[in-house]
Amino acid sequence: EPRPYPIDNDYLCKKSFFGSSSNPKKVILETWGLRTEKIRQARCACLQAGDITSVMNLVISPFNNYDLPFFGADFVTLPNGHLIALDLQPALKDDMIHTQYFLGKLKSIHSNWKSKLPAGGDIPLEARQYFSPDFLWSRLPLGEEGDKLISQVIKPAFDDYLNFFLELVTNAKRMSPERSLKLLNGQKKYMRYRAKKDPARGMLRSFFGNEWTESYINNILFDLQ
Repeated sequence: EPRPYPIDNDYLCKKSFFGSSSNPKKVILETWGLRTEKIRQARCACLQAGDITSVMNLVISPFNNYDLPFFGADFVTLPNGHLIALDLQPALKDDMIHTQYFLGKLKSIHSNWKSKLPAGGDIPLEARQYFSPDFLWSRLPLGEEGDKLISQVIKPAFDDYLNFFLELVTNAKRMSPERSLKLLNGQKKYMRYRAKKDPARGMLRSFFGNEWTESYINNILFDLQ
């Protein structure tokens, strides 16, 4: 049964303004979180900053006593296009016991949608250890073509990735304490990397200041470190 994940009021809804004093533009950042018996934290952050950008970042983190990957989704709209990322991210990428549960099925889901989307380009070498081989990553144009791809490809692809993840969660069994500790270490490494390399850091700092941004990234977005 889902229940709220505790998030301090200062982070649930944050507002600011940017631009000139004669023509200020509003920024709104909203964050939601929940947890279940097997999900430690499912949190979604949505930012809207005028016509500069809109962002939806969703990360679902399982408890470490279940052999489950993370679920990650990013939808970003910028003045020059959309960035789309979907993945089931391993806590232990080189551990076959961990990855055999999901990589086979995920491969067929990924290949089905990847062929219908433009490529997103290379991802940094350092980042690759934190993504699965079936990371769906695309850059879409603004306008009619991009809108069509979002409705006909991105939305059903999102449903496929999420539904498969939820199926894994439903079937997951508790691990031994030794195995759970190994998974916890992998999860913490993943979270530390995500916090350290968060691409939204500069933008969030410009809107909300350095101190608030660092607290938000380390204590809310990627809080298992």
